[in-house]
Parts: sequence; structure tokens; C-alpha cells
Amino acid sequence: MCFLFHSLYAILKSISNSLEVAELEQRRRPMPVGIDDFKKLREEGYYFVDKTRFIKDFLDGHSNVTLITRPRRFGKTLTLSMLQYFFTMVKAEENRALFHGLDIETSGERYMREQGTRPVLFLTLKDAHSNTFSSMMIKVSELLRQLYSRFSYLSESGSLSVQDREYFMSILQGTCTAENMQFSLSNLIQFLEKHHHRQPILLLDEYDAPILSAWEKGYYSECVDFMRGFLGIALKTNLSLDFAVLTGVARISKESIFSGLNNLDVCSVLSDTYSDAMGFTQEEAVKLMADCGVEDKLTDLKRWYDGYRFGKKDIYNPWSVINFVRHGCEFRPYWLNTSGNAILHELLERVDSRRKRELEGLLQGKSVNAPVMENIVYSDIRNSRDALFMMLMTTGYLKPVEIWKESDYTEWAKLEIPNAEVRMAYRKEILGSIVPSQGESLLRDMLHSMTSGDLDGFSENLSALLQDFVSYHDAAQPESFYHGFILGLSVLMSGSYRVESNRESGYGRFDIAFFPLQPSNPGVILELKAAKSEDELEAKAREALSQIEDKAYGAELSKQVVKEIWTYGISFCGKKVWMDMGQEKQ
Repeated sequence: MCFLFHSLYAILKSISNSLEVAELEQRRRPMPVGIDDFKKLREEGYYFVDKTRFIKDFLDGHSNVTLITRPRRFGKTLTLSMLQYFFTMVKAEENRALFHGLDIETSGERYMREQGTRPVLFLTLKDAHSNTFSSMMIKVSELLRQLYSRFSYLSESGSLSVQDREYFMSILQGTCTAENMQFSLSNLIQFLEKHHHRQPILLLDEYDAPILSAWEKGYYSECVDFMRGFLGIALKTNLSLDFAVLTGVARISKESIFSGLNNLDVCSVLSDTYSDAMGFTQEEAVKLMADCGVEDKLTDLKRWYDGYRFGKKDIYNPWSVINFVRHGCEFRPYWLNTSGNAILHELLERVDSRRKRELEGLLQGKSVNAPVMENIVYSDIRNSRDALFMMLMTTGYLKPVEIWKESDYTEWAKLEIPNAEVRMAYRKEILGSIVPSQGESLLRDMLHSMTSGDLDGFSENLSALLQDFVSYHDAAQPESFYHGFILGLSVLMSGSYRVESNRESGYGRFDIAFFPLQPSNPGVILELKAAKSEDELEAKAREALSQIEDKAYGAELSKQVVKEIWTYGISFCGKKVWMDMGQEKQ
């Protein structure tokens, strides 16, 4: 009996040790930062969130052409790489091992029978951006040469005509004209079908990257003209094509790019189809944190990197999550630091004062409503409020929290900032559009003085900001200018204060109030007045301070049991400022 007991104990201990070793190995698995090749990820032991169920869902009912739009760094390239290794005829048996034990293998043999059965064209345009149209075309020509070289055997294929082989060689040798280059995808699809007697698959990654670059650099029309032919000829009624999957950030207007393409299924951030194919679901994020032994970080992880909404699914930013684990679980804006936030910067550079106030309101936790316009027309973005907000939603800077239809069947979306990481981008860009980077330290000093009850410091720093970064023409405008200026500066406070503007309190409406997110911090109320001359400044400041007291503007702050409230009456005349201060204790 004793022997059996010890034998059983030894077996259980061995199992326990094996589980501990397996758990330790799981925690040691490297995060796939920047790894977008499915084979490399699987063979080199990187942590992998199993997304192969997408293959099953796709095979169950795909369209002839599927466009999936997602923000950058959400796994678009890796997803297409996964499809490439699953479907390609090249090294089919070797690639089959990549899917061992994954969802698609356990979904049934009928799905795995599709593995390794087709010629596959995989092209990414994410690097086809440049400062001019001519240099962009040079890059596209080189990308096509690399694509064709993967099928170099076609240059000697007896299934191709002499003219086919001549065209093939013109791409390889870089002598093909820009006009004839528009036929390159369509021709290669036909060449492969002729040779293999099997319809090939087209996987096109970041199809809109050249178009976004063209919009930013000023050759948008030329680029769209080329892309219309390049994609339209390949995708429209191409009998040699089995199916195509395209990815991108936005759906460019169908009239501009996909003209006449009736077999296109667009799966946008608002669509339920394939909504969890890219990005991490809540369950996947929980498992990843558990596998890495950092479950205690999940609450903060959600606040920082969750909040995206694709269809009805809540999604975490995968790039940020894996970088968070890779960098010792330090919360930082990883997504924003990849390629900067050029889209946001470009859009905010040209917004008018009304739209800027709406964006400032978003930082304060408010939402905006905009009609749903999923067909992006880049030429409208700089002029149309609705196009601006739709672009911000598509690129991941806003999330839809509610969708509804009006009586005329127009769809509307209620939009908010998704998480703390993106909020930092807004703070940086909105602040940068008001105060250049060299003035940020001055602004921080001003806000610290304001919340500390340092009247002299507050007044001195605000005066310096007006002197250095506001034109006299702007400062000559009415009181609303000063209100907007101060409210814009307050974006730096969004992490520690809720900023309210023109809200009812007591017996009237205060101009600006700062509600502390921590009860130990003081509240702040600002009442602003514009003086007609410098001689009126002092009297106007006293009048503003008295108004705060007489109308009990501190009533709403008092409800939050704020122990201390600093009140400021501030008057402006041009670039001159005067302020009086009061204090309310609870």
C-alpha cells in the first residue's frame, strides 16, 4: 500500500511539474511584435492568438470579392498571410503542419480538404507610398516585379501564348508602361489559371495605402485613376479568379475605385461579418493575460487598449496589447508611436473652430453624432464635418457606441474616443494646434498654478501664452475667442479633471469649471469677461469674480464633496489679462 501511495504521489508530482514547466514555457513565449508572417510566427514559437476560425467562417459563405477595413496595426497583414499559407499549392504538405491543433483543423475534415489547393497571389501595397505620383509608380512597378518573380516558371509555360510571355517579361524587366501596368494583376491571374487549370486567389493587403499617401502629398486624382484600372480590371467579371480578399483602412468611394464592381462585400468596422477576425476579443485578452501571469493588469489593460467596436464585438488593439506584455507590462501609447498619428494630425490641421470645440468635448468624455458615410471621399474630408468624423471612426480614433436610423432611413452613429491611449493622441494634436510644443511646459506651469491657487503664477503664465502664441487679430475678437482658447488649453487636464463648459450651476451658467476626478484635488471655476479697453480690465475681473459668488456657480462642485474650490474672475483686452481670485471651502 505504501509503495502504491508513493508511486501515485510520484506520478501526480510529475504531472504537476510538467504542467508548471508548460505554464512557464507559455509565459516565456515571445510576443510577435512586428511579425506578420504566419509561418514565421508558428515555426519560431511566438505567442499566437488562434484566429483560424476566420478561415472556416470564410469558407462557409464568402463573396467573390471581400474587402475588410480595419485601423492600422490590427493584424490585417497577418490575417492574409494566414490565408496564403492555408490555400497555396506551394509546399502544401509542409504548410499543413502550421495549422496542427488550431481551430480550423478541429472544425472538420471538409475544411482541411481546402488546404493547399489553389495558386495564390499575395501582394501588399503598404510600402507603395511616396511624395510624387511618378515615384509611387516606380515602387508599384518594383512590387509587381517581385510578385511576378515568384511565378517565374510562367515565362516558359507552354500554356501561355507568345504575347502572354512577352507581357510577363516586360513586368520582370521593368519595361512595362504605366498604362499597361494596370492590367498586371488581371493578366497574372489569367496566366496562373491557364497554367494550373485552377482558378487562383488574390490577396491584396493595404490596398488604400497609396491612396492615403496621395491625398496627403497632393497627387490624389492621378493615383485614383491608376487604382481604378489596376483593381477594376482584375476584380470585375474576371472569370479566371476564384475569389479575392482585400484589406485596407477605409473603403474608398465605390464610384472612384470599385466602379461597376457588383460582387464586392465590404466588411467595415460597422459590419458584423468577420467582426472578430482581427484584434483581440475580451476572452482572448483574458487568456493572454492569464497565460503570461499578469491577470492583475486586466482592468487597466481594458481602460488603455480596449474600447474598439467592430460590428457588435468589443475589441482590444492587438498591437498595443502584445507590446504591453513585451515591454514588461508598462502602460504606454504603443499604437500611436508606430507610424505617428499622421492621419489625425492632417485632419486636425484644417478643422474650423466649431469642429475643434467638438473634438475638445470628446476629450471631456462627451460624444458626437454624425451620419454614417462608409464610402470615404478624401476630397470631402477637409470640408465636411461628417466626412471628418467618419474618417476618424474608420481609422480607429473614434468608436461607434450606438447606431440608429432616422425616419428617412439615414443611419447615424454616436461616436466617442475608445480608450486612454487614443485620448493621448487627441490631447497632443489638439494642444499642438493651439500651443506649439515649445509652449507645453509653460502651459503645464499655468495649469499647476491655477489648481494650486497661485494667482500670480496663473496670471503670469497665461499672459505669456497670450503674448507668444496668439495673434493680436485673434485676441481682438469677442469673449468667445478667450473662452475657446482657455477651453482648448484645458485638454492637458483631461486625465485628472473633467472639464465642463457653459453648464448650469446655482442660479446661472458658469463659463468653465474643472471637476476633479480625485476628491482630494481642488475644484476650479473660471468666469471670463472681455474688456473694451485696458482701463476696464480690473473692474471687469472683479465683476466676473462677483458673478461666480452671486450666482453660486460652485453648487455643482459642492455636490461632489470637493473640499476646496478656487474661483477666478478673468478679463481680457487684446493680449492683456487681469484676474481676481476667490476661495470656497466645504
